[in-house]
Order: sequence, then C-alpha cells, then structure tokens
Amino acid sequence: MKTVGIIANPISGKDIRRLVAHGSVFDNQEKVRIVRRLLVGLASVGIERVIFMPDYYAIVQRAHKGIHSPIEIASAPMCAENTQEDSTKAARLMVDAGVGCIFVLGGDGTSRAVAKGNAVVPILPLSTGTNNVFPYMIEATVAGLAGGVLTSGQISVEEGCFRSPVLEVLDDDNNLVDIALVDAAVHTDTFVGSKAIWSMKQITQIVLTRCRPDSIGLSAIGGQLHTLTPQEHRGLHLILGPGGKRVLSPIAPGLIEPVDIALEDHLTLGQSIRVDQSPCVIALDGEREVEVKRGAHVHIRFSDRGPWVVDVSKVMALAQQAGIFVQPR
Repeated sequence: MKTVGIIANPISGKDIRRLVAHGSVFDNQEKVRIVRRLLVGLASVGIERVIFMPDYYAIVQRAHKGIHSPIEIASAPMCAENTQEDSTKAARLMVDAGVGCIFVLGGDGTSRAVAKGNAVVPILPLSTGTNNVFPYMIEATVAGLAGGVLTSGQISVEEGCFRSPVLEVLDDDNNLVDIALVDAAVHTDTFVGSKAIWSMKQITQIVLTRCRPDSIGLSAIGGQLHTLTPQEHRGLHLILGPGGKRVLSPIAPGLIEPVDIALEDHLTLGQSIRVDQSPCVIALDGEREVEVKRGAHVHIRFSDRGPWVVDVSKVMALAQQAGIFVQPR
C-alpha cells in the first residue's frame, strides 16, 4: 500500500516573534486547508494511505472530512503531549511503518524535530509561518504531486532528493547533544528563556549550513555576504563584533538590524568549531535550546548526516520529462 506520513505542528506560527516583531499568526484552520490540498494532490497520483501525527486540533482528520478522498488515514500510535518531542516520535513511528515520504507542516524548528527522528525517509517541509528558511513556500497541491510520485517509485530518491547538511552540537566527550538544520548561534544568556531570538545584542558567533540574500532570520546575515545552497555542502562561520564588515539584515519579520562581523570563514564537511565561551546557550534554528554550563565546552560540527529532502522543482521537472502527468488522447 502506497503510504506517506503527515506531521502538522499545531503550535507552529505562534511564537513570541508575533509580539516582539511583526510575524503573522498562522492559525490551525489554514493548516487544515493546506492538508486538504495536499490530500488532493496525493490522491491524484495513487497514494492510498496517510499516517498522521495526532494533535489537539485534529488537523488531518478535519482536512480529510472536508473532501471526498479515497485515501485512508490512520493516526500514528502515540499520545500527543504538545511538545517538540511529538514530531520526533511521530517521525520514528512513520519510518517504522514504511512510509515513502513525510510531509512536515511547520517552521524550521518542526523540521529539525522531525529530522531528529528520521534520517532515512525523504521529508517534504511546507512552511507555516513567516520566519522560516528550511521549509518550502510552495503550493501544497504541487507538493502532494511531487511527494506522491516519489513515494510511488516513478522517480527515485536518488534522482529527486538531496541530503541536507546539518550542524551537530557535540559535548566534551564528542557525544551528540542536538542538531540544527540551518543555523547555530552562540548566545551569552545562561538560560533558555522564551527560546526564540529577536535581538542580536547577545550573539557572538553564528554557524550556517545555507544562506541567501533574500532569506530571513540569522541566515540572512550570512546571505548579505555569500550564497550557499544545501546541495553545495559548504558551511559558513561568522564571528560577530567590530573591526570587520557591517551588514543590514532582516533577522525577523519586520525587524531589520545592523550586524557587525569581525571574521568569516567557510566550512567543509567534518569541520568543527569549538565554543570556548561558558556559560552560554546555543540557539538552534533560531531558538535557544542547549545550555552550556560554566566550565563545559561544546563543538559545532558541519556534517552531511542531515535528512533526505524532496527537491520539488527537480521532481516535477523529471515528471515532465517522463510524461508522468501526460495522458494519451
């Protein structure tokens, strides 16, 4: 049975940046509409079953009720606790169930949580928010078509996906503590607090897996200097401070700040940055996550062990070449 997974985060699009910046609130009813269009695309290419992450708003169930779809839906066998761990656990269960693709509705943090539970099955991340870099801003109907033809085997994973780089946070004993998909930042705070970052005043270093000049968030800082795609597997390390360049960057929706960059350096796969500052907090994909105690140290390693990601444009181009959506008269 051709099966995909859907992880729709009911909490994404509602963090503190809606108060301290000008981010839009992304309500759950809009996520229902996105999933509905996703199901239409999936059904049109023969997907038969969807396994979904349960949530308090019942996003996938509401979406399924609103259309006449031949797709069978089933909840992943878990109890939702409305934490980041829900997405990680759901991803593991979907991998065990043999899904061919996992659709992720959320932001950078949701995609990161899914990646922590899955490095095998391709993911197709759809942005539900305004401060995201990793997920696609793409119509869900097209995403359903792309993920569906990939799941059905008409286009292979090797042809239609790429392996995303990742930043691995390692402790003194070289144990993996956490990961980031886009950026890791050293923050002088000593506690996590409200998690989301909206000010550059306490950030001393940033490590990036990707950056573009038209991006937003911390990666936009590097994007004013370089363009790095995830397919390149080339990272960037920035040390903030006076004595170098100053860039003007949109670090959050409606929030632009000048940022001083003292030093910059490109990273190759396997290269590590030692964080000597302690105590501090390491922010991952724009949210403070890892507390480094006084006297402890961490390394941030640029790695190629991130998730497989569906390249929607490439899949659809390959489908065009193969005539997958062309029917003879």
